[in-house]
Amino acid sequence: MDASLSGRPSLWRRMTAAYSRLLSTVVVVSVGILVVPVMLQIISRYTSLIPSYIWTEELARFLFIWTVMIGAMLGVRDSAHFDVDLLPRLGARGDAFMRIVAKLGVLAIAIVFVTGGIEFTRFAWNRTSELAELPLWLIHIAWPIAGLSWIVFLGEQFTDDLRVLFGKTLSP
Repeated sequence: MDASLSGRPSLWRRMTAAYSRLLSTVVVVSVGILVVPVMLQIISRYTSLIPSYIWTEELARFLFIWTVMIGAMLGVRDSAHFDVDLLPRLGARGDAFMRIVAKLGVLAIAIVFVTGGIEFTRFAWNRTSELAELPLWLIHIAWPIAGLSWIVFLGEQFTDDLRVLFGKTLSP
């Protein structure tokens, strides 16, 4: 952890931790909301209790994409994505170096998400979905936001790994 002399995490760490908590709350809320249109689809498909709503499929798709993207953001923050260990343990510095190399790959993908995502969002800026008439940029903007979030979270991880690599101890 990056800490000041007082032992408190830096402002940057506190801000990213708050952003992570916000993302966690948003993903829980979006999954909760996602249940509603999916249940409406199921009930209308197998019973005649309610009419068949076509817009529910679009809303479910939008929420699902955002849920996946937010989950990926949190996965990068927590380093929760899977790892494949090909090398034996290399010690603290060697392991930190290998984490940096692996995270450079994630950083490259994040840059693709940001640059490609901006173009993707521009393409959808003045378009709306066919059934629910929702602005399509609301779904497309998930890509550059995910990429930016990955870059922010990777910054903390690079800092920690570079400190280990150069032999500086991490403060509590």
